[in-house]
Amino acid sequence: MSLVALVTSTTRARAATAAVSRTTLIRRGVRMYTTETPAAAEAPRPSKWGRRLKWTAYAAGAVAVVGGVLAYRHHPMPQQEPDPTKKTLLVLGTGWGAISLLRRLDTSEYNTIVVSPTNFFLFTPLLPSVTTGSLESRSIITPIKYFLRFKPFGIKFVEAEATQIDPASKTVEILDSGEVHGAITKTRLPYDYLVIGVGAESQTFGIKGVREFGLFLKEIRDARKIRTRLMDCIETAAFPGQPDDEIRRLLHMVVVGGGPTGVEYAGELHDFLRGEVDKWYPEIAPHLKITLIEALPHVLPMFSREMIEYTEKSFADMNIDLLANTAVQEVRAKELVVKDTKSGATREVPYGMLVWATGNTMRPVIKDLQARFADKGQSNRRGLVVDEYLRVAGMPDIWALGDCTATAFAPTAQVAAQQGTYLARQLNDLARTNRTGNDILATCPPFDYKHRATLAYIGDERGVSDVSLPFWSNMVSFAGYQSYLFWRSAYLSNLYTLRNRALVAFDWTKEKLFGRDISRE
Repeated sequence: MSLVALVTSTTRARAATAAVSRTTLIRRGVRMYTTETPAAAEAPRPSKWGRRLKWTAYAAGAVAVVGGVLAYRHHPMPQQEPDPTKKTLLVLGTGWGAISLLRRLDTSEYNTIVVSPTNFFLFTPLLPSVTTGSLESRSIITPIKYFLRFKPFGIKFVEAEATQIDPASKTVEILDSGEVHGAITKTRLPYDYLVIGVGAESQTFGIKGVREFGLFLKEIRDARKIRTRLMDCIETAAFPGQPDDEIRRLLHMVVVGGGPTGVEYAGELHDFLRGEVDKWYPEIAPHLKITLIEALPHVLPMFSREMIEYTEKSFADMNIDLLANTAVQEVRAKELVVKDTKSGATREVPYGMLVWATGNTMRPVIKDLQARFADKGQSNRRGLVVDEYLRVAGMPDIWALGDCTATAFAPTAQVAAQQGTYLARQLNDLARTNRTGNDILATCPPFDYKHRATLAYIGDERGVSDVSLPFWSNMVSFAGYQSYLFWRSAYLSNLYTLRNRALVAFDWTKEKLFGRDISRE
């Protein structure tokens, strides 16, 4: 082939190729002068059966995980037996401090024994909701075995009440306080280390008639008593032929104490009376009345000024009578005598139900221990005196935490829980120090309380909140419906077990859909 023919053939081939490329680009929607790169072809979509298979695999995995967790919770692994050569740690109580301690304690380092008259942990912040049927009592209690059974080394639990502590002999006298008794009802338990977390009783200030006619709100049985008395007052007021003045007395609910417990119960009571009694007992509903009595000038003294003012204004909007600067002098069967602390005037207040929520006092076992060690610095009427490491003054190898102590901190669940966490670290370090000979305990700092938030529900889906943020120096305060939602979410997330979270969430949903139960047990 001649050179001219070869060049002509090559030129025609290039032109044909360019034409084909131009045609391809045009078909793809790309113009010749554009600089865009042609889009890559889309990956083939999976078939309908492929997508179904993928989501079926996801669902099966989720079911397997949930099933495994539930199977583990219902069938815990065998525990190792405690080493008899280890020291005995005796823990009194199953409240916030004791449970926080037991959850973080290294049980391989001790022979641990827990003594308490109740075999469960009670989530006390939600206790007022039980009195009106917003929550079921079982929803906020957790059996103590749920905490102890999943530790690698076994912990022995004894359902009994501690009646006497003897630091000299290192023994604790315990009494079977149940309704069913065996051949032995009283014995002594020896210990090497003792942690006291027995809590406190309701403070009556020695006022006549409080224990005979008042109702307290500290234990689950107290909430049940209040609920029974509340429905008893309502049904008695609805009895045919009941005089009007007697109806007004029976439907006058009095709460003494303007702290978080008293305020939250007044709010829950308002929701129950206005939400259920107004609907099911319309003939007596106009006579309903709630009165909150507080000896101080204002309620919720631990909250910010803005939250106090909001609470008092909300109570006025909800027709809850607030008697501030008022002290109770005497409680009788059908009325109580109160005194105005400013004017000194006294008067009688008829009531149908009286709930007493005025603070704490020491339990008998703590009073007895303190009286025997008064010369060792144990003379504080609020509770046991402890140092910055929670060690009881004048009593070696004994620690105390929670409401049974006299510290600079408020007697709240938040304080007790942090003390329990701190003490668990201290006891773990102490065991390792004794075992290794190295002074690991020296690195344990004094207890430092970190306040996170102060929350309260005040009724009518309103709340008050003072929240401490880690990146903000000032306290953040907010109130109203958003605070109510925050209050619920905070307590729901702080419940210790998934079981309790599910039960509480279900109870709240049930209340919204069907209302509260008005039957009397």
